[in-house]
Amino acid sequence: MPTIAVIAPGAMGSAIAGRLVAGGARVLTVLDGRGAASRARAEAAGMADAALDEIAGSDLILSIVPPAEAAALARRLAPALAAAPKKPVYVDLNAVSPETVAGIAATVAGTGAPFLDGGILGHPPKPGTKGPRVYVSGDQTGPALVLRDLGLDLRVCPGGVGAASSLKMSYAGLNKGLTALASLMILAARRSGAEAALLAELAENEPALLARFAKGLPDMVPKAYRWAPEMEEIAGFLGPDAAGREVFEGFSRLYARLAAEPGAEETAALTAFAEAAAGRT
Repeated sequence: MPTIAVIAPGAMGSAIAGRLVAGGARVLTVLDGRGAASRARAEAAGMADAALDEIAGSDLILSIVPPAEAAALARRLAPALAAAPKKPVYVDLNAVSPETVAGIAATVAGTGAPFLDGGILGHPPKPGTKGPRVYVSGDQTGPALVLRDLGLDLRVCPGGVGAASSLKMSYAGLNKGLTALASLMILAARRSGAEAALLAELAENEPALLARFAKGLPDMVPKAYRWAPEMEEIAGFLGPDAAGREVFEGFSRLYARLAAEPGAEETAALTAFAEAAAGRT
């Protein structure tokens, strides 16, 4: 029975862990400093609390944390990894740019542990569904293939470290960037009195977009705090494209603003538009 560490037991991490436990794995995590909600998710998923030296004794470590915490987690685990006689494979599955991943890979390389770049595309797995696509890239993807046997939709992304993160940045830029753009224009239409007309126009000529907004806007609001730093990572991914960087830096500020006041006028307006859109689809 493989032992896999999943850090941390957030919505995605705990759901991934639950799928792995159902597949027959022993799943460890770190609950030190975590709140009641995280502990409840870990318990429901069948995750066991473990010390850092136990984490370092796993077969695989899956890093699934908010983008801003990815590099810090690698640094936190580095001493335990360096001391481990048998090195686990460290898989970074966070929404970070290839440049950020390179720094994390360097930290892990200093411990002697193998490193894989990764990315998760899609929503947390639920019973009866295939779940998200989990991409990995790097020189030694073989050890990660056990995740496929344990129930994850694991896919190998051609290329070395940075390839999977490039895919994640590109996909998230399209997906979450479109949600940001929709939010900006819906709020502008509301301020100018054109909201009802915009809703009617979308219902008549862009029903697929309207259905997407009806589902996507309410899903975005509680996640905006995580999407803000992800937009910064995408801005970095765009590198020399100054116009692209400015667009995603603006999206980051939008999501940070929505996250700062989750029950305020703007988030309430987006939720109301989504409810009206659901009634037209």
